[in-house]
Amino acid sequence: MNGVPAIELCGVEKSFRAAPVLRGVDLAIGRGETFTILGGSGTGKSVCLKHMIGLLRPDAGQVFVEGREIGELSEDELTDVRIQVSMVFQSAALFDSLTVFENVAYPLREHCDWEELQIGARVAECLDAVGLAGTEGLMPSELSGGMRKRVGVARGIALEPRTILYDEPTTGLDPANQRRIGELIQSLKQRLGVTSVIVTHELELCFAISDRVGLIKDGRIVAVGSAVEMRNSDHPDVRAFLAGEHDVQGARSGAGARE
Repeated sequence: MNGVPAIELCGVEKSFRAAPVLRGVDLAIGRGETFTILGGSGTGKSVCLKHMIGLLRPDAGQVFVEGREIGELSEDELTDVRIQVSMVFQSAALFDSLTVFENVAYPLREHCDWEELQIGARVAECLDAVGLAGTEGLMPSELSGGMRKRVGVARGIALEPRTILYDEPTTGLDPANQRRIGELIQSLKQRLGVTSVIVTHELELCFAISDRVGLIKDGRIVAVGSAVEMRNSDHPDVRAFLAGEHDVQGARSGAGARE
């Protein structure tokens, strides 16, 4: 990897109610790279993602964004980080009482001193980028699941971030919409040059779009490689995960918050 990584986790540990979730995660993601984190339920995939944007702070270890350590930043200082790094949540996290236009315009109004004409142009540009031109006046309740996910992506790119974090971007979607979201992630990387970090358990999506893949198990990244290397890996944990033998105890024990 050349230069300063876009995102780097060094020895990151995190526990909830005295239960360890991350036990020393070491991970470096290059600029412009599409990196996917795989792992079973409750292994800490989404917890890793939330550390990358400062939604969670490590109990131990360090998190760097573009070479800047963010673990001790104030909420005001984290605002700058969250302009550089955008997160697309699993549920899309749209405001149900706002139109599509207002949802995508929200970060622009929060962080930019723009005239309404400029905001309108940027919203239209973002919606066009995700294949939803002309939907500005719709309410979230009028959208399909796939459309809601794409509006979430449109909002995520509004501030032109350098890195986009995707938390289970295809969960609950049919195969056609899963492919559409995967193609959208690839398109945004190619056109905008963004770094993409994806948390997913969808192997087809992972191997279709990833430059590199990391497997998390027992709170640590146990294997990293290219999509081809991971698909053909002899690492026992990788082979077990790909064969569907990964631990699902977290799902049974209500560990969804640790995803």
